[in-house]
Amino acid sequence: MLEIETSNCSEAQVFRLPELLASYGRFHCDPRNRMTHYFGVPLIVYALLVAAALPAIEFGGMRVPLERVLLGLLVLWYLVLDLRLGLVLALVLAGLAWAAEATLGASPGLALPIAGGVFVLGWVLQLAGHHLEGNRPALVTNLGQIFVAPIYLTAELTFALGLRAPLAAAVRERQQVPLRAGGTGSRPPHPAPAGPRPGRSGS
Repeated sequence: MLEIETSNCSEAQVFRLPELLASYGRFHCDPRNRMTHYFGVPLIVYALLVAAALPAIEFGGMRVPLERVLLGLLVLWYLVLDLRLGLVLALVLAGLAWAAEATLGASPGLALPIAGGVFVLGWVLQLAGHHLEGNRPALVTNLGQIFVAPIYLTAELTFALGLRAPLAAAVRERQQVPLRAGGTGSRPPHPAPAGPRPGRSGS
């Protein structure tokens, strides 16, 4: 399991799980928003995998679908972040990849239209969730957040089951840290109410 660093800021944030989860979590504090993502994110991943399964890469005379290569790299990153969460995600993503390739095999001509419809549905669900929370998707400020979504949802599910309490505490603590200038958050800070302006006293 990845050790939680609290003071070493030289380590790249891309390999620090608590910070990644906290950064994404600031946009998903409302349980209703998270619930829409549990449906929307897998739908979007499935749709992208259908499109990525069309091209192939040659490896030693073998044609390997591009989605398998991309998934391998993504799962490797998740495993580096956290072994247990990475193993769970490897199984989930393998199932979505199987569904994507099965769609291509069953109806090659309809695979992309099906994926397009599923992609739109996934985003409708996610945008509805952010509308309920009153903010915008995390990837609006950082496109890399799209890769954080699966491991964030997996972690939140383990937290809801009462597992990984130390990691959950580290994430919650970091979500409460005020953002630096130029940082991201679920909502912009409200300006302090303006006090009475100085003026001349009436006679």
